[in-house]
Amino acid sequence: MQKKLILDQDLLDITISRLCYQLIENHDDFSNSAIIGLQPRGKFVADRIKSRLETLVKDKVSIGYLDTTFHRDDFRIRDTPKKANETTIPFFIEGKKIVLVDDVLYTGRSVRAALDAMISLGRPKSVELLVLIDRKYTRDLPIQPNYIGKSVNTMKSQRVMVEWREQDRKKDSIWLFNNLDT
Repeated sequence: MQKKLILDQDLLDITISRLCYQLIENHDDFSNSAIIGLQPRGKFVADRIKSRLETLVKDKVSIGYLDTTFHRDDFRIRDTPKKANETTIPFFIEGKKIVLVDDVLYTGRSVRAALDAMISLGRPKSVELLVLIDRKYTRDLPIQPNYIGKSVNTMKSQRVMVEWREQDRKKDSIWLFNNLDT
């Protein structure tokens, strides 16, 4: 298995800053906007975005975490069921501008599940999608992000791994793995 570094810690930090500035352009002061990180891995990205945004706008930014396990279209067909995570949304999403945040956009199925899960909690004014990595050419559903950290041309045989210090890694990094067995 070969691996290639997509973003190192410094470039990842710059990318998160750029994404925050793009969000500020479209959301002004975030008084009627909120960030929702998709569990489990989008939570880390959402936390970074929230922290940086609060520094830039000098105000609190609403954040929540959404579990999509029971809304996935493959929930009942897996050999072993996925372990559910906690949904924590301490604000009403009704009428808010929501930014869904995830680490990697692959087939689009997780985002579709997130939309179903979120709508069961209320009807937002609008929904945007922010991803660190957009895996091009692998989409099963017509879902496109509004904010992209980096677009990467990938094949189905490849895998993107996002490593965070919060997950006991030495440093933040994003890798592309080529599986030579396929």
